[in-house]
Amino acid sequence: MKRCKVIPSTGAWQTCKRRYTKIPVRGKRKSHAYVLTEGRLQGLILGVVLVVAFFGALPATVHSADRQVYVAKVSGTVNPGLAGYLTTCIEKASAKDGVCLVIELDTPGGLAASMRSIVKAILSSSVPIVVYVAPSGARAASAGVMVTLAADIAAMAPGTNIGAAHPVNLGQKKMDETMTGKVVNDMVAYVKSIAEKKGRNSEWAEKAVRESVSVTEKEALELNVIDLVAEDLDELLEKLDGWKCEGKGILHTKGVERVILTESLRDKVLKTLSDPNIAYLLMMIGLAGLYFELSHPGAIFPGVVGAMSLILAFFAFQTLPVNYAGVLLIVLAIVLFVLEMKVASYGLLSLGGIVSLFLGSLMLFKGAGPGIHLSWQVLVPTVVMVSAFFVVVAGLVFRAQMSKPRTGDMGLVDEIGVVKSALSPEGKVFVHGELWNAVAQGNIPKGVKVRVVSVNRLVLTVEEAV
Repeated sequence: MKRCKVIPSTGAWQTCKRRYTKIPVRGKRKSHAYVLTEGRLQGLILGVVLVVAFFGALPATVHSADRQVYVAKVSGTVNPGLAGYLTTCIEKASAKDGVCLVIELDTPGGLAASMRSIVKAILSSSVPIVVYVAPSGARAASAGVMVTLAADIAAMAPGTNIGAAHPVNLGQKKMDETMTGKVVNDMVAYVKSIAEKKGRNSEWAEKAVRESVSVTEKEALELNVIDLVAEDLDELLEKLDGWKCEGKGILHTKGVERVILTESLRDKVLKTLSDPNIAYLLMMIGLAGLYFELSHPGAIFPGVVGAMSLILAFFAFQTLPVNYAGVLLIVLAIVLFVLEMKVASYGLLSLGGIVSLFLGSLMLFKGAGPGIHLSWQVLVPTVVMVSAFFVVVAGLVFRAQMSKPRTGDMGLVDEIGVVKSALSPEGKVFVHGELWNAVAQGNIPKGVKVRVVSVNRLVLTVEEAV
């Protein structure tokens, strides 16, 4: 039987059996000592460990209460500006050890490259990512489908929809069936891998790409496309409380402070420039500014504005799927308009410029995907205004070239005057409010109207007006 040593109250050593907890001790006076059996010693040690663990966990609990929910509100097309903004938001939420990042999404879709950047950032995030299609009336279409499916938790507000993710050709040249099949199959494999990774309906995801199907929030919930439906952000955070995210712990969102992540100046500028309409207008302003500077050297202001606008336009073109055949057609249109002022083509060059400008504008972004195209409300007025300007200017130049001179010696030819001193054959005539020396081939009496035939060294050659 195992025994344990104890120090009794008298200081003497004594051994005891395991079953005893109180034993007498030899000494000058009666006394006793309490000893701990091996089993009770183990119990005490376990209790101490639990107490230490409990109190050690208290600081972590306080720290958790100080964590925040980050919210990023996203609307518009999926473009490089948006991708940069969301990547920054995810990095910030991770660095601050946020409870989660809620992305309020409303998008018609956009560029595949930007979508892949966002999905990659979501999948590699250390904090839970919640994609919430909101508010009511919002949608997650095309590229927005992949972003939603990639989230740790996908939610939608009532009155929203998701779907229609069929890839769109990025250029004017129509893809053949083989190339179209490759693009579609690649996108199907991509979206299915995302859906399967997050435990969502991969069959529906495939239909969203191949057949462009779209569903409401209720249908999406029934089909296991999303995880929950919430009326607003408050209800969403209430439902998320206690939600377990695989590999990222349990969410505690009740009463947690919310931090709205706003776009930085750089994100706003890049997002604005990524709008095809803005890029198009910048290019037109740039071309107009350079034209004015070249036609009126030394004006400076039009040249500076034009150069800056062109630089910003070409910067925007780097972030957009631009068809440079469209850019060349627009430049050709401007060249034709300028030549119309130099060459008497009787409107042919202007007509060619108008057609070239319209086709170039139409081809510039067409087919680039949902939301990545030139709006008709911008295209038509711009083409009309630019064409009208150059046509009017060209007309004025043509009229100036064709009209007879109004000043100098040549301005007197064909003018009508009155003989003030009889011409026999020399005399004086009154023309243009001035008295001139004149000669005639015959005699012309005073008071007769004459027409100027030519001017030679301030002497007019005249003939009797008919």
